[in-house]
Amino acid sequence: MDPARPGSPYQPIIEALGNYPQKKFYNVSKLGGAKYETLPYSIRVLFESSIRNCDGFLVKETDAMNILDWKTKQNNVEVPFCPARVVLQDFTGIPAMVDFAAMREAVRNAGGDPVKVNPACPTDLTVDHSLQIDFSKCAIQNAPNPGGGDSQKPVAKLSPLKAQSRKLPCRGQTGCKGPCNAGDSSRNSGQFSAQIENTPILCPFHLQPVPEPETVLKNQEMEFGRNRERLQFFKWSSKVFKNISIIPPETGMAHQVNLEYLSRVVFEVKDFLYPDSVVGTDSHTTMVNGLGILGWGVGGIETESVMLGMPVTLTLPEVVGCELTGTASPLATSIDIVLSITKHLRQADVAGKFVEFFGSGVSQLSVADRTTIANMCPEYGAILSFFPVDNVTLKHLKHAGFDKAKLEVMEAYLKAVKLFRNDESSSREPEYSQVVQISLSSIIPYVSGPKRSQDRVAVNNMKSDFQACLNEKSGVKGFQIAAEKQNDIVPVQYEGNEYKLSHGCVVIAAVISCTNNCNPSVMLAAGLLAKKAVEAGLVVKPYIRTSLSPGSGMVTHYLSSSGVLPYLSKLGFEVVGYGCSTCVGNTAPLPEAIRNAIKQGDIIACGVLSGTKNFEGRLCDCVRANYLASPPLVVAYAIAGTVRIDFETEPLGTGFNGKSIYLRDIWPTRRELHTVEEECVISSMFKELKEKMEKGNKRWNLLEAPESTLFPWDLKSTYIRCPSFFDKLAKEPVSPQPIENAHVLLYLGDSVTTDHISPAGSIARSSAAAKYLTNKGLTPREFNSYGARRGNDAVMTRGTFANIKLLNKFIGKPAPKTIHFPSGQTLDVFEAAELYQREGIPVIILAGKKYGLGSSRDWAAKGPFLLGVKAVLAESYEKVHKSQLIGIGIAPLQFLPGENPSTLGLTGREQFSVLFPPELSPGMTLDIKTSTGKVFSVIALFENDVEITLYKYGGSLNFVARRFL
Repeated sequence: MDPARPGSPYQPIIEALGNYPQKKFYNVSKLGGAKYETLPYSIRVLFESSIRNCDGFLVKETDAMNILDWKTKQNNVEVPFCPARVVLQDFTGIPAMVDFAAMREAVRNAGGDPVKVNPACPTDLTVDHSLQIDFSKCAIQNAPNPGGGDSQKPVAKLSPLKAQSRKLPCRGQTGCKGPCNAGDSSRNSGQFSAQIENTPILCPFHLQPVPEPETVLKNQEMEFGRNRERLQFFKWSSKVFKNISIIPPETGMAHQVNLEYLSRVVFEVKDFLYPDSVVGTDSHTTMVNGLGILGWGVGGIETESVMLGMPVTLTLPEVVGCELTGTASPLATSIDIVLSITKHLRQADVAGKFVEFFGSGVSQLSVADRTTIANMCPEYGAILSFFPVDNVTLKHLKHAGFDKAKLEVMEAYLKAVKLFRNDESSSREPEYSQVVQISLSSIIPYVSGPKRSQDRVAVNNMKSDFQACLNEKSGVKGFQIAAEKQNDIVPVQYEGNEYKLSHGCVVIAAVISCTNNCNPSVMLAAGLLAKKAVEAGLVVKPYIRTSLSPGSGMVTHYLSSSGVLPYLSKLGFEVVGYGCSTCVGNTAPLPEAIRNAIKQGDIIACGVLSGTKNFEGRLCDCVRANYLASPPLVVAYAIAGTVRIDFETEPLGTGFNGKSIYLRDIWPTRRELHTVEEECVISSMFKELKEKMEKGNKRWNLLEAPESTLFPWDLKSTYIRCPSFFDKLAKEPVSPQPIENAHVLLYLGDSVTTDHISPAGSIARSSAAAKYLTNKGLTPREFNSYGARRGNDAVMTRGTFANIKLLNKFIGKPAPKTIHFPSGQTLDVFEAAELYQREGIPVIILAGKKYGLGSSRDWAAKGPFLLGVKAVLAESYEKVHKSQLIGIGIAPLQFLPGENPSTLGLTGREQFSVLFPPELSPGMTLDIKTSTGKVFSVIALFENDVEITLYKYGGSLNFVARRFL
């Protein structure tokens, strides 16, 4: 697609970019003047797209002017949007690529050149939804053999990782290579654990590389074996289609690859510049808004339409401005800030709207914070949450490996079209539909406990709250300790030293990078705090059971590469393994002397962990108070040795030279964290992903695939089939044909979802799809799922309306059945539809309100089309699904207000006839005549000329295919 569209009415505003005269762009800021400058940044991106893609048909000048008049037109008009690119994952991507392969076949058969058939929009397809867990093991790698003796399993091949030359004590672990001396190193012996160089999987006891888990290799082998046909088809697609890039298995998840590798921020095609924007079939597509890239998730048919060169249509949205002010508490972590902002937005009623961030507080958020907030849109219902590009973004992109010259051009362009946010600029802020103000100063850190995760306690109230728990009657928070015993102290001898235990003493401290602490900044904060603590001379009492359980080897890698891992180890927080441990009660037993002292003194001892579970007694039967805290606070409480501390007024301990050290003295600033995160974590992650992308995958590289212009369809394949959407492709469209004497295939009620229409899960053994696969020689174990077989129209058509919860009024109970009226038989929906088609009888669907609710699903429209459905007659529709019906060639008809089958006296057993006039117009009324002689009017839900044109051509697939003839 040429970014500078020939014949565009806006060509006069194409300009050269300042110091880069060879770079051209649409200077859209000149069109609107002051009006443009008051637009939210996200709306400016929509406006630029409408200007650049204006062709007078799909995108009209009136569309561009409606967007420019956003302030008065929001929520009142629909506008087209042509995103710069598309991101697919394999489940939704395979039907799209099969359609393109079938289109090539149809164009060739109609006398056209199949080589011309390619996606019109740059498309990236990530194969990340194929992996199934066929094999699994316990969480901790290379744990000691509880039965003793050597393992009889063969040793797996070593990962190609660089091992440390230094030999560390392995404590008798058989997975270690070379001679290791048994023994245990004390946390205070001054011996630091060795740092790791690029080790995604590590021995949990001495941090040296170990063999790759057998389960990973087996699951990957099963993935390639089970999905070989699909993967070969994807590889063929990557070879023959222009504008398509396939990201092979084992590279990463679609949204993560999109964020870390595929994002451009500013597109440059033939020296023409324009903003990056994206629609994707992954619900996490919204993450990219944290990088200043406008994007959101849509359904399979919408993405396929964009690939075909069609725009996405949306109601011009309201934009809620979220103003961030103030400065966050030094103790507030990224997680505290992200969750607090999410909570505020959930309460602000932003459902179905754009959210855009502005204010002085935005610059305090790292790109990791921003993408996390943007990714949580489903939590608060917004379409997207947009962070305009600013200096924080540019700094992040620099560490992500963006070329310096490219960054300079990017900054110059974004400033030229006023898409760059600058706190120091004197320009006015955009105008918003409403403004939600959030003061970062109001966000304070919390812990949860002592018995339930929902009982939140502000850190600055921790000491007084624990005291209240001692006083309170036994229950969800209280321990009912007599007043005269609340200050009891129990002396205990441990490792030759005397220690004193009292109520609130910490005996378990576990840092876990669990699901709620996967943001790198919180784990780095724990490491930086440990580093400063060690350098200040602080220690952790040796009886406290400390541990570090990273969620993955990547966490260990960035803790190591940033240089903080040895300091965590010095305080006792050594890597113990990868997986759930402390929060599921897998803590090592407390020393016997400590257990006895706690029990004899009836001490309310505490555990502090950065996990998700803190039920009473879960960590250890003698530890009755358990608190969930951020990783750095876990380390802080471990150093303090008690939760009965006011961090503001009381020191953590005594450092070198007898100096009192307070938490504020060693707590890392957000600037420190952002610097380490960008320089150590981000650069490392992006470098690794880039290497993966460039080197590819060994199995993928060795996978053979044809290179022919047309795909060689295998008639025996049960995964990939040439669909019949183009069977009637002709150079010229025919006028809409009348629907004569159609039977009702299904008579449905209200709120029929896309999942009712086209299930995505497992294939039931009694279904029509199962019968088909069985006849092909497959066993139930080999059926796979509907999602995996989306490239086979025979399976997907048989799966249409196969949901066991489908309630067809003809049947009277939930079942994927219907009545074939000419014969009176009760059959599977597919069998009845097949019989109708054999008899040459068209079918329609009767439905109630909100037909097509739920997630957008391409086969929810394609399936009914292939069943022979000519029209759906409903009381109302889910808007997206209505558009999908038109996009495949099914007429969406709607009863007049106040009318429905019951008020019209329809039983659904009649036959229906609809006559379409030669010229359709948006929202026109049509007459339907039944076999009983009843005539009633309905509304043809074509909302504009584009929808009418698509319907006349038999849907968007046929419309685009004719362009190649």
